[in-house]
Amino acid sequence: MAKDRGNADTYVRPIRRLLIGILLLCLGGLFILWRIDSPRVERMRANLVDKVVPSMEWALVPVTKTIGMVENFQSYQRLYDQNQELRSELRQMQAWKEAALQLEQKNAKLLDLNKVRIDPRYTYVTGVVMADSGSPFRQSVLLNVGARDGIRDGWATMDGVGLVGRISGVGQNTSRVILLTDSNSRLSVTIQPSGQRAILSGDNTIRPTLDFIETPELVRPGDRVISSGDGGVFPPGLLIGQVAKGPDRRLRVILAADYERLDYLRVLRTHEGELITDPGSLIIPEGATAAVEEGVTEGEATDG
Repeated sequence: MAKDRGNADTYVRPIRRLLIGILLLCLGGLFILWRIDSPRVERMRANLVDKVVPSMEWALVPVTKTIGMVENFQSYQRLYDQNQELRSELRQMQAWKEAALQLEQKNAKLLDLNKVRIDPRYTYVTGVVMADSGSPFRQSVLLNVGARDGIRDGWATMDGVGLVGRISGVGQNTSRVILLTDSNSRLSVTIQPSGQRAILSGDNTIRPTLDFIETPELVRPGDRVISSGDGGVFPPGLLIGQVAKGPDRRLRVILAADYERLDYLRVLRTHEGELITDPGSLIIPEGATAAVEEGVTEGEATDG
């Protein structure tokens, strides 16, 4: 094998040198031919170009294709860069859109807090939701208003549109709100327009159930649900939501409040009923009753 390789090198090297020498001679002759300034040589160069160049178009095809590929690659590179810039701008636009939506929602909630019509007998305190302690077993939120703001246990809370829950636990600067969706929440409601009474029972889902309906046949999906005020827990007439039929065929309530975005809550001050300590003219005293009876008896005797 070593001998064959040596013989191949012996023949290849001289041939390679010969071809390189011939190529150099041709290139040198072509260079000299192109540098000679003579009319005859000029005509010869022109004839040579006319003879050779048209027949060499096939040799220029790879060069042309290569140049086209390079230009296409550069064009694709520019398109790729523009696409990346557009993607970056789109991500920025999406971030701005999300920020704009959040601001719009907060603005809408604030507008709702200002526009909702409430019984003028009730005043309210607006608080910001600080934390959401929702869990599979408990549904509640924390507000930044407490005893210093006059908050008391049991007061109703709204998000500006619908009833959210009630105060359950008051600190000096904070208070906790048990939501209507909590499993411990029970509320007496009225279903309109039928006027049926029912109990709204939370079950840790976004749609609490309606239990103990007086006449279920009179209740239809889409009926309005408001607080009844029975028991004095919540003020009457507060909007809760609409009746809907769940997948389990039970009547549930689609809450009007947006539980997914509880940013601001309104705590309604429920004033206690006025206590009457002086009977006044409502109840006739015992002495006055006896005097009236004697006067009536005397009058009858006189008439007789």
